[in-house]
Amino acid sequence: MKIFMCSILFMISFSLSAQEAFSSVAGKAGAFGRMGFGARGMGMANAMTAINSGNLVAYYNPAISVFQENNSFQTSYSFLSLDRSLNFINFTRRFELGWNNPDGTRREKPRSVAGVSLGLINAGVDNFAERDNQGVKVGDLSPFENQFFMGVGLKTSDKLAIGFTAKFYYSKLYDEITTTSFAFDIGALYILSENVTIAAALIDINAKYKWDSSKLYDQEGTNTIEEFPIRKKIGVSYNFIEQKIIASAEFEGIDGETNFLRFGAEYNIFENLFLRAGLDNLNISNFDFPARPTFGFAYMHNLQSFIAGIDYAFVIEPFSSHDQHIVGININF
Repeated sequence: MKIFMCSILFMISFSLSAQEAFSSVAGKAGAFGRMGFGARGMGMANAMTAINSGNLVAYYNPAISVFQENNSFQTSYSFLSLDRSLNFINFTRRFELGWNNPDGTRREKPRSVAGVSLGLINAGVDNFAERDNQGVKVGDLSPFENQFFMGVGLKTSDKLAIGFTAKFYYSKLYDEITTTSFAFDIGALYILSENVTIAAALIDINAKYKWDSSKLYDQEGTNTIEEFPIRKKIGVSYNFIEQKIIASAEFEGIDGETNFLRFGAEYNIFENLFLRAGLDNLNISNFDFPARPTFGFAYMHNLQSFIAGIDYAFVIEPFSSHDQHIVGININF
């Protein structure tokens, strides 16, 4: 417990050196990919970098897939205001390699453990009215953005895991105006003790959109490059084993402009029922920017050959007419 509290104090003291100026990070490219992933992660305020139990996804840290128990399939749908959509799908599997010795005898534990996490985030906005020069409506527009990712993790020892995630972005703004981008994440997780885990990750390295409007405006078209902000995260989690509570804290720095703190917790109140809560996007570079409280729950049901469950998250969204509701289904087999 002392290590957990010291880690939180370290993150807070580290963040005090952050720039005080307000950041425009919310308006930078790839904002949909910074909202979170699925009902579990968003219900715990996205403080998931150091979480290595339950249903896991490489979106938060490429290294955590090696800790997945069984095979995990997750999908979520978000109810958002202003005709927006945000959807998720993910599959994570752990592989245990090298159980047999060269002489054919059985090892006590595998020689190495690897994990793979495949996922998709889809975001869009519907019912944009398209009008001509006279203001007459001629149709509807539905711009969208997609992020496809594949994360590979490797457990290098009983305590250390590292990972790499390759990402592909595809975005459509209007008609033939589309763009693609390749990016990658790297991450590591270290188990300090039975209770304490620490982790770090770099997210969206090399991500950028390159827009070319010459297909629409011919010679009057322009080329525009929008770079994604690189996200640097450090996190710590503490497992209260007897109380069946997992608590986590996380610091995220974005391009030296904006710095966030996140806090999340999950309580296994009954055998198959989990309650979640957290505080997302506490902007310590500008405390006038409102944080986002989050809440959620999950219920799992044991069937004959697999475990099925439903997840729900409620996220308070400032500056919006409605808050976020995320509903998900997860299957372990």
